Amino acid sequence: MGLRGAPRPRTAASRNRTAALEQLWRAPTAQRDPVGPAPARRLPARGPVLAALTDLLGLAGPAWLLLRAGDQPRPLAAAAVAGLLWAGLRGARGRYTDRLRTEPGGAARAVGAVGDWLVLIGMLAVLHTAAGSPVDPATAVVAVAPGLLIAAAVAGLRRWPRSARRADRVRRVLLVGEAPGVDRAAGLLNSRTDHDYTLVAAVPVGTARLELEGVQVAGHLAACPADDDVSTVLGGVYAHEADLVLVAPGPQLTGDRLRRLGWGLHDRGVALSVLSELSGVAAERVRPVTAAGLTLLHIAPPLRGGPQAMVKNVLDRTGALFGLLALAPLLLAVALSVRLSSRGPVFHRQVRQGQHNRPFTMWKFRTMVADAEQLKAQLAVVNEVDGPLFKMRSDPRVTPVGRMLRRTSID
Repeated sequence: MGLRGAPRPRTAASRNRTAALEQLWRAPTAQRDPVGPAPARRLPARGPVLAALTDLLGLAGPAWLLLRAGDQPRPLAAAAVAGLLWAGLRGARGRYTDRLRTEPGGAARAVGAVGDWLVLIGMLAVLHTAAGSPVDPATAVVAVAPGLLIAAAVAGLRRWPRSARRADRVRRVLLVGEAPGVDRAAGLLNSRTDHDYTLVAAVPVGTARLELEGVQVAGHLAACPADDDVSTVLGGVYAHEADLVLVAPGPQLTGDRLRRLGWGLHDRGVALSVLSELSGVAAERVRPVTAAGLTLLHIAPPLRGGPQAMVKNVLDRTGALFGLLALAPLLLAVALSVRLSSRGPVFHRQVRQGQHNRPFTMWKFRTMVADAEQLKAQLAVVNEVDGPLFKMRSDPRVTPVGRMLRRTSID
Protein backbone atom coordinates (compact mmCIF):
# COMPACT_ATOMS: atom_id res chain seq x y z
CA MET A 1 0.00 0.00 0.00
CA GLY A 2 1.58 3.27 -1.19
CA LEU A 3 1.68 6.56 0.62
CA ARG A 4 -1.07 9.07 -0.11
CA GLY A 5 0.18 11.94 -2.28
CA ALA A 6 3.21 10.04 -3.54
CA PRO A 7 3.73 10.31 -7.34
CA ARG A 8 2.64 7.32 -9.30
CA PRO A 9 5.25 5.55 -11.38
CA ARG A 10 5.19 6.60 -15.07
CA THR A 11 4.19 3.99 -17.56
CA ALA A 12 5.79 3.53 -21.00
CA ALA A 13 2.73 5.03 -22.72
CA SER A 14 2.84 8.22 -20.61
CA ARG A 15 6.57 8.61 -21.25
CA ASN A 16 6.00 8.31 -25.00
CA ARG A 17 3.24 10.95 -24.94
CA THR A 18 5.45 13.36 -22.99
CA ALA A 19 8.34 12.84 -25.39
CA ALA A 20 6.06 13.46 -28.36
CA LEU A 21 4.80 16.73 -26.87
CA GLU A 22 8.34 17.87 -26.13
CA GLN A 23 9.39 17.01 -29.69
CA LEU A 24 6.42 18.96 -31.08
CA TRP A 25 7.04 22.18 -29.14
CA ARG A 26 10.82 22.14 -29.04
CA ALA A 27 12.42 24.66 -31.41
CA PRO A 28 15.70 23.64 -33.04
CA THR A 29 18.05 26.04 -31.28
CA ALA A 30 21.74 25.75 -30.52
CA GLN A 31 23.49 27.07 -27.45
CA ARG A 32 26.33 29.32 -28.43
CA ASP A 33 29.76 28.20 -27.32
CA PRO A 34 30.92 30.81 -24.79
CA VAL A 35 34.50 30.52 -26.06
CA GLY A 36 33.57 30.33 -29.72
CA PRO A 37 33.82 33.23 -32.12
CA ALA A 38 30.90 35.59 -32.38
CA PRO A 39 29.50 36.91 -35.63
CA ALA A 40 31.42 39.83 -36.98
CA ARG A 41 30.05 43.08 -35.64
CA ARG A 42 29.82 45.74 -38.27
CA LEU A 43 30.50 49.34 -37.48
CA PRO A 44 27.63 51.76 -37.94
CA ALA A 45 27.36 52.74 -41.58
CA ARG A 46 28.81 56.18 -42.14
CA GLY A 47 28.28 56.15 -45.89
CA PRO A 48 24.89 57.94 -45.88
CA VAL A 49 26.18 60.75 -43.63
CA LEU A 50 29.31 61.21 -45.73
CA ALA A 51 27.25 61.17 -48.93
CA ALA A 52 24.90 63.84 -47.58
CA LEU A 53 27.82 66.03 -46.45
CA THR A 54 29.49 65.57 -49.83
CA ASP A 55 26.35 66.67 -51.65
CA LEU A 56 25.91 69.63 -49.31
CA LEU A 57 29.48 70.89 -49.59
CA GLY A 58 29.85 69.80 -53.21
CA LEU A 59 27.04 72.10 -54.26
CA ALA A 60 27.41 74.91 -51.74
CA GLY A 61 31.18 75.34 -52.18
CA PRO A 62 31.32 75.79 -55.97
CA ALA A 63 28.06 77.77 -55.89
CA TRP A 64 29.56 80.24 -53.40
CA LEU A 65 32.69 80.67 -55.54
CA LEU A 66 30.73 81.17 -58.77
CA LEU A 67 28.20 83.54 -57.20
CA ARG A 68 31.00 85.53 -55.62
CA ALA A 69 32.89 85.68 -58.92
CA GLY A 70 29.71 86.91 -60.61
CA ASP A 71 29.29 89.76 -58.11
CA GLN A 72 25.96 88.38 -56.90
CA PRO A 73 24.55 89.72 -53.61
CA ARG A 74 24.93 87.59 -50.47
CA PRO A 75 26.67 84.65 -52.19
CA LEU A 76 27.32 82.73 -48.96
CA ALA A 77 23.66 82.74 -47.86
CA ALA A 78 22.43 81.79 -51.34
CA ALA A 79 24.95 78.96 -51.62
CA ALA A 80 24.08 77.66 -48.14
CA VAL A 81 20.35 77.61 -48.93
CA ALA A 82 20.96 75.82 -52.23
CA GLY A 83 23.22 73.26 -50.54
CA LEU A 84 20.73 72.53 -47.78
CA LEU A 85 17.90 72.17 -50.29
CA TRP A 86 20.02 69.84 -52.40
CA ALA A 87 21.00 67.56 -49.50
CA GLY A 88 17.46 67.60 -48.10
CA LEU A 89 15.95 66.78 -51.47
CA ARG A 90 18.34 63.90 -52.04
CA GLY A 91 17.65 62.56 -48.58
CA ALA A 92 13.88 62.83 -48.99
CA ARG A 93 14.10 60.84 -52.23
CA GLY A 94 16.01 58.02 -50.55
CA ARG A 95 19.42 58.63 -52.12
CA TYR A 96 21.23 58.14 -48.82
CA THR A 97 19.34 55.18 -47.44
CA ASP A 98 21.52 52.22 -46.51
CA ARG A 99 18.73 49.89 -45.46
CA LEU A 100 18.63 48.00 -48.73
CA ARG A 101 21.68 48.18 -50.89
CA THR A 102 20.94 47.80 -54.54
CA GLU A 103 23.23 48.01 -57.50
CA PRO A 104 21.60 50.02 -60.26
CA GLY A 105 23.59 50.76 -63.34
CA GLY A 106 25.35 54.00 -64.12
CA ALA A 107 22.57 55.16 -66.43
CA ALA A 108 19.92 54.70 -63.74
CA ARG A 109 21.96 56.64 -61.21
CA ALA A 110 22.63 59.40 -63.70
CA VAL A 111 18.92 59.66 -64.44
CA GLY A 112 18.17 59.86 -60.71
CA ALA A 113 20.77 62.57 -60.12
CA VAL A 114 19.60 64.63 -63.10
CA GLY A 115 15.99 64.28 -61.97
CA ASP A 116 16.91 65.50 -58.49
CA TRP A 117 18.82 68.42 -59.98
CA LEU A 118 15.87 69.46 -62.14
CA VAL A 119 13.61 69.36 -59.08
CA LEU A 120 16.16 71.53 -57.26
CA ILE A 121 16.07 74.07 -60.10
CA GLY A 122 12.30 74.21 -59.79
CA MET A 123 12.45 74.66 -56.03
CA LEU A 124 15.04 77.43 -56.36
CA ALA A 125 12.91 79.14 -59.01
CA VAL A 126 9.87 79.11 -56.72
CA LEU A 127 11.96 80.34 -53.79
CA HIS A 128 13.56 83.05 -55.94
CA THR A 129 10.16 84.35 -57.03
CA ALA A 130 8.57 84.15 -53.58
CA ALA A 131 11.46 85.81 -51.74
CA GLY A 132 12.26 88.32 -54.46
CA SER A 133 15.93 87.35 -54.47
CA PRO A 134 18.21 89.68 -56.43
CA VAL A 135 20.39 86.78 -57.63
CA ASP A 136 20.48 86.44 -61.41
CA PRO A 137 18.62 83.20 -62.38
CA ALA A 138 21.05 82.25 -65.16
CA THR A 139 24.03 82.68 -62.84
CA ALA A 140 22.27 80.62 -60.17
CA VAL A 141 21.71 77.73 -62.59
CA VAL A 142 25.38 77.76 -63.58
CA ALA A 143 26.41 77.96 -59.92
CA VAL A 144 24.53 74.80 -58.91
CA ALA A 145 25.62 72.79 -61.96
CA PRO A 146 28.85 71.48 -60.32
CA GLY A 147 26.75 69.93 -57.57
CA LEU A 148 25.17 67.60 -60.13
CA LEU A 149 28.56 66.48 -61.44
CA ILE A 150 29.88 65.86 -57.93
CA ALA A 151 26.77 63.87 -56.94
CA ALA A 152 27.09 61.69 -60.05
CA ALA A 153 30.80 61.13 -59.36
CA VAL A 154 30.17 60.15 -55.73
CA ALA A 155 27.42 57.75 -56.79
CA GLY A 156 29.84 56.17 -59.25
CA LEU A 157 32.31 55.46 -56.45
CA ARG A 158 29.88 52.86 -55.09
CA ARG A 159 30.66 50.71 -58.12
CA TRP A 160 34.33 50.41 -57.23
CA PRO A 161 35.61 46.85 -56.80
CA ARG A 162 35.08 45.24 -53.44
CA SER A 163 38.81 45.36 -52.68
CA ALA A 164 38.70 49.17 -52.81
CA ARG A 165 35.98 49.44 -50.16
CA ARG A 166 36.36 49.63 -46.41
CA ALA A 167 36.31 46.29 -44.65
CA ASP A 168 33.40 47.31 -42.43
CA ARG A 169 31.24 47.82 -45.53
CA VAL A 170 31.56 44.19 -46.69
CA ARG A 171 29.00 41.61 -45.61
CA ARG A 172 30.35 38.12 -44.98
CA VAL A 173 27.86 35.67 -46.47
CA LEU A 174 27.17 32.04 -45.58
CA LEU A 175 25.24 30.27 -48.36
CA VAL A 176 22.66 27.62 -47.43
CA GLY A 177 20.75 25.55 -49.97
CA GLU A 178 20.81 22.62 -52.32
CA ALA A 179 23.97 22.13 -54.35
CA PRO A 180 22.70 23.52 -57.70
CA GLY A 181 21.33 26.67 -56.07
CA VAL A 182 24.49 27.19 -54.03
CA ASP A 183 26.67 26.72 -57.12
CA ARG A 184 24.64 29.26 -59.07
CA ALA A 185 24.59 31.86 -56.29
CA ALA A 186 28.29 31.39 -55.49
CA GLY A 187 29.21 31.72 -59.15
CA LEU A 188 27.29 34.97 -59.50
CA LEU A 189 28.70 36.46 -56.29
CA ASN A 190 32.28 35.56 -57.20
CA SER A 191 32.00 36.70 -60.82
CA ARG A 192 31.33 40.34 -59.94
CA THR A 193 32.86 42.81 -57.51
CA ASP A 194 30.39 45.70 -57.71
CA HIS A 195 28.50 44.61 -54.58
CA ASP A 196 29.05 44.50 -50.82
CA TYR A 197 28.83 40.72 -50.35
CA THR A 198 31.74 38.31 -49.99
CA LEU A 199 31.16 34.56 -49.82
CA VAL A 200 32.96 32.90 -46.90
CA ALA A 201 31.44 29.39 -46.82
CA ALA A 202 28.43 27.27 -47.74
CA VAL A 203 26.18 24.71 -46.06
CA PRO A 204 24.74 22.39 -48.73
CA VAL A 205 21.41 20.66 -48.19
CA GLY A 206 21.24 16.99 -49.11
CA THR A 207 23.91 14.57 -50.29
CA ALA A 208 24.80 16.24 -53.59
CA ARG A 209 28.28 17.74 -53.80
CA LEU A 210 29.13 21.25 -54.91
CA GLU A 211 30.52 21.53 -58.41
CA LEU A 212 32.04 24.99 -57.95
CA GLU A 213 35.60 24.81 -56.70
CA GLY A 214 37.02 27.06 -54.03
CA VAL A 215 33.88 27.22 -51.85
CA GLN A 216 34.47 26.18 -48.24
CA VAL A 217 31.88 23.78 -46.84
CA ALA A 218 30.97 24.61 -43.24
CA GLY A 219 28.65 21.63 -42.79
CA HIS A 220 25.75 19.73 -44.34
CA LEU A 221 22.02 19.72 -43.71
CA ALA A 222 20.00 16.56 -44.15
CA ALA A 223 17.55 16.28 -47.02
CA CYS A 224 14.67 16.26 -44.51
CA PRO A 225 14.12 18.76 -41.67
CA ALA A 226 16.17 17.87 -38.59
CA ASP A 227 16.66 19.23 -35.09
CA ASP A 228 20.26 20.21 -35.81
CA ASP A 229 19.49 22.49 -38.78
CA VAL A 230 19.95 25.69 -36.81
CA SER A 231 22.93 24.31 -34.90
CA THR A 232 24.73 23.39 -38.12
CA VAL A 233 24.11 26.76 -39.75
CA LEU A 234 25.08 28.67 -36.60
CA GLY A 235 28.25 26.61 -36.40
CA GLY A 236 29.17 27.80 -39.89
CA VAL A 237 28.30 31.38 -38.95
CA TYR A 238 30.55 31.32 -35.88
CA ALA A 239 33.39 29.44 -37.56
CA HIS A 240 33.61 31.83 -40.52
CA GLU A 241 32.46 35.01 -38.75
CA ALA A 242 29.55 35.48 -41.15
CA ASP A 243 26.99 38.18 -40.50
CA LEU A 244 24.47 37.20 -43.18
CA VAL A 245 22.95 33.84 -44.09
CA LEU A 246 21.80 33.71 -47.70
CA VAL A 247 19.36 30.88 -48.38
CA ALA A 248 18.75 29.43 -51.84
CA PRO A 249 15.31 27.80 -51.45
CA GLY A 250 14.50 24.48 -53.08
CA PRO A 251 12.41 21.31 -52.70
CA GLN A 252 14.49 20.20 -49.70
CA LEU A 253 14.31 23.62 -48.05
CA THR A 254 10.57 24.16 -47.68
CA GLY A 255 8.76 27.12 -46.18
CA ASP A 256 8.30 25.55 -42.73
CA ARG A 257 11.94 24.53 -42.57
CA LEU A 258 13.07 27.95 -43.71
CA ARG A 259 10.81 29.64 -41.15
CA ARG A 260 12.22 27.57 -38.29
CA LEU A 261 15.74 28.33 -39.52
CA GLY A 262 14.92 32.02 -39.53
CA TRP A 263 13.67 31.85 -35.94
CA GLY A 264 16.90 30.30 -34.76
CA LEU A 265 19.12 32.74 -36.67
CA HIS A 266 17.22 35.82 -35.56
CA ASP A 267 17.37 34.68 -31.93
CA ARG A 268 21.15 34.78 -32.28
CA GLY A 269 21.22 38.15 -34.04
CA VAL A 270 22.19 36.78 -37.45
CA ALA A 271 20.63 38.39 -40.54
CA LEU A 272 18.81 36.19 -43.04
CA SER A 273 18.14 36.79 -46.74
CA VAL A 274 16.37 34.54 -49.22
CA LEU A 275 17.64 34.27 -52.77
CA SER A 276 15.11 34.89 -55.54
CA GLU A 277 15.30 33.49 -59.05
CA LEU A 278 14.30 36.93 -60.30
CA SER A 279 17.19 38.72 -62.00
CA GLY A 280 17.65 41.67 -64.31
CA VAL A 281 14.86 43.68 -62.65
CA ALA A 282 15.55 46.95 -60.83
CA ALA A 283 14.90 46.71 -57.09
CA GLU A 284 12.70 49.81 -57.26
CA ARG A 285 10.20 47.80 -59.34
CA VAL A 286 9.93 44.95 -56.82
CA ARG A 287 7.50 45.21 -53.90
CA PRO A 288 6.69 42.37 -51.46
CA VAL A 289 3.00 41.69 -50.84
CA THR A 290 1.16 38.96 -48.93
CA ALA A 291 -1.86 36.87 -49.88
CA ALA A 292 -3.28 33.80 -48.13
CA GLY A 293 -0.14 33.48 -46.03
CA LEU A 294 2.12 33.62 -49.09
CA THR A 295 4.83 36.20 -49.68
CA LEU A 296 4.61 37.47 -53.24
CA LEU A 297 6.95 39.73 -55.20
CA HIS A 298 4.97 42.29 -57.15
CA ILE A 299 6.85 43.44 -60.27
CA ALA A 300 5.91 46.93 -61.40
CA PRO A 301 5.98 47.57 -65.16
CA PRO A 302 9.01 49.41 -66.53
CA LEU A 303 8.81 53.16 -66.73
CA ARG A 304 7.45 54.30 -70.10
CA GLY A 305 6.63 57.87 -69.20
CA GLY A 306 6.95 60.48 -66.52
CA PRO A 307 9.84 62.72 -65.48
CA GLN A 308 12.46 59.96 -65.24
CA ALA A 309 11.69 58.62 -68.70
CA MET A 310 11.80 62.15 -70.07
CA VAL A 311 15.15 62.80 -68.41
CA LYS A 312 16.54 59.54 -69.79
CA ASN A 313 15.30 60.46 -73.25
CA VAL A 314 17.02 63.84 -73.01
CA LEU A 315 20.23 62.22 -71.78
CA ASP A 316 20.20 59.66 -74.58
CA ARG A 317 19.68 62.28 -77.25
CA THR A 318 22.24 64.62 -75.72
CA GLY A 319 24.78 61.81 -75.55
CA ALA A 320 24.10 60.89 -79.16
CA LEU A 321 24.54 64.52 -80.21
CA PHE A 322 27.89 64.81 -78.42
CA GLY A 323 28.92 61.49 -79.93
CA LEU A 324 28.18 62.77 -83.42
CA LEU A 325 30.15 65.94 -82.72
CA ALA A 326 33.12 63.93 -81.47
CA LEU A 327 33.03 61.65 -84.52
CA ALA A 328 32.42 64.50 -86.98
CA PRO A 329 36.01 64.53 -88.37
CA LEU A 330 35.92 60.78 -89.01
CA LEU A 331 32.45 60.92 -90.56
CA LEU A 332 33.52 63.80 -92.80
CA ALA A 333 36.55 61.83 -94.01
CA VAL A 334 34.35 58.80 -94.74
CA ALA A 335 31.85 60.96 -96.65
CA LEU A 336 34.63 62.42 -98.81
CA SER A 337 36.02 58.94 -99.50
CA VAL A 338 32.62 57.65 -100.60
CA ARG A 339 31.96 60.66 -102.78
CA LEU A 340 35.35 60.67 -104.52
CA SER A 341 35.73 56.91 -104.99
CA SER A 342 32.57 56.28 -107.05
CA ARG A 343 29.71 58.05 -108.72
CA GLY A 344 26.52 58.51 -106.74
CA PRO A 345 25.27 60.02 -103.49
CA VAL A 346 27.17 59.78 -100.22
CA PHE A 347 24.28 58.29 -98.25
CA HIS A 348 22.01 55.35 -98.97
CA ARG A 349 18.43 55.61 -97.75
CA GLN A 350 16.28 52.57 -97.08
CA VAL A 351 12.96 51.91 -95.32
CA ARG A 352 13.11 49.09 -92.75
CA GLN A 353 10.80 47.58 -90.15
CA GLY A 354 11.45 48.69 -86.58
CA GLN A 355 9.91 48.01 -83.20
CA HIS A 356 6.28 46.83 -83.32
CA ASN A 357 6.70 46.51 -87.13
CA ARG A 358 6.71 50.26 -87.55
CA PRO A 359 8.64 51.33 -90.65
CA PHE A 360 11.45 53.83 -90.32
CA THR A 361 13.91 55.41 -92.74
CA MET A 362 17.51 54.33 -92.28
CA TRP A 363 20.44 56.43 -93.47
CA LYS A 364 23.89 54.92 -93.96
CA PHE A 365 27.01 55.53 -96.01
CA ARG A 366 26.73 54.13 -99.50
CA THR A 367 28.91 51.04 -99.91
CA MET A 368 27.68 49.89 -103.35
CA VAL A 369 27.56 51.37 -106.80
CA ALA A 370 24.67 53.71 -107.56
CA ASP A 371 22.79 51.17 -109.76
CA ALA A 372 23.09 48.27 -107.31
CA GLU A 373 19.35 47.51 -107.36
CA GLN A 374 19.32 47.22 -111.15
CA LEU A 375 22.29 44.82 -111.09
CA LYS A 376 20.63 42.64 -108.46
CA ALA A 377 18.42 40.91 -111.03
CA GLN A 378 21.45 39.92 -113.10
CA LEU A 379 23.19 38.41 -110.07
CA ALA A 380 20.17 36.48 -108.76
CA VAL A 381 21.49 33.20 -110.20
CA VAL A 382 24.58 33.35 -107.97
CA ASN A 383 22.69 34.13 -104.76
CA GLU A 384 24.34 32.16 -101.94
CA VAL A 385 21.32 32.05 -99.58
CA ASP A 386 17.75 30.87 -99.99
CA GLY A 387 14.73 33.10 -99.58
CA PRO A 388 14.20 36.78 -100.28
CA LEU A 389 17.57 37.79 -98.78
CA PHE A 390 20.26 38.38 -101.39
CA LYS A 391 23.80 37.79 -100.21
CA MET A 392 27.12 37.08 -101.89
CA ARG A 393 30.49 36.59 -100.30
CA SER A 394 32.21 38.65 -103.03
CA ASP A 395 29.50 40.99 -104.25
CA PRO A 396 30.81 42.86 -107.33
CA ARG A 397 28.48 45.77 -106.57
CA VAL A 398 30.44 46.71 -103.42
CA THR A 399 32.96 49.48 -103.96
CA PRO A 400 36.54 49.27 -102.56
CA VAL A 401 35.77 51.96 -99.99
CA GLY A 402 32.46 50.27 -99.19
CA ARG A 403 34.25 46.97 -98.56
CA MET A 404 36.44 48.66 -95.97
CA LEU A 405 33.44 50.38 -94.39
CA ARG A 406 31.56 47.09 -94.10
CA ARG A 407 34.57 45.30 -92.64
CA THR A 408 34.93 47.94 -89.92
CA SER A 409 31.14 48.47 -89.49
CA ILE A 410 31.57 52.22 -89.97
CA ASP A 411 28.83 52.38 -92.58
